[in-house]
Amino acid sequence: MPNQVTARSHRSDAPFARADAGLTLIELLVVLGILALLATVAGPQVLRYLGKAKSDTAKVQINAIASALELYALDNGGYPAGQAGLAALMQAPGGATRWQGPYLKRAEGLADPWGRPYQYRVPGRAGPFEVFTLGRDNAVGGGGEDQDISSN
Repeated sequence: MPNQVTARSHRSDAPFARADAGLTLIELLVVLGILALLATVAGPQVLRYLGKAKSDTAKVQINAIASALELYALDNGGYPAGQAGLAALMQAPGGATRWQGPYLKRAEGLADPWGRPYQYRVPGRAGPFEVFTLGRDNAVGGGGEDQDISSN
């Protein structure tokens, strides 16, 4: 019989198929265990970094508000009264005839990274005004993300 091709012959261009292709349950559990271990180690570092980022954002926003208050004082001959507060930077308070604002681009800049409005005190403890936030815990004092951040 001449050379016969059997049904079991393999073609060279056919992809290889393995009966055991894929991952076993044990392999999946090992991978999940490794991922859980990495998350346990890296998680606190990521959260610490995000907390520092919020504090740094508050410092930058407070500096921007302080600059806007200086511009307001140049135009109006003084800082906004305590009753008018920081809203005077966005909308002219009564009696401010030389108001040239708004002095900030967005009203969202008047809220700290934790969603609370920045506090304003005139006169300030160490200057003509003070803009501050009490941090994440909204209580006086604290450290890290709970620290108070002030323009003075």
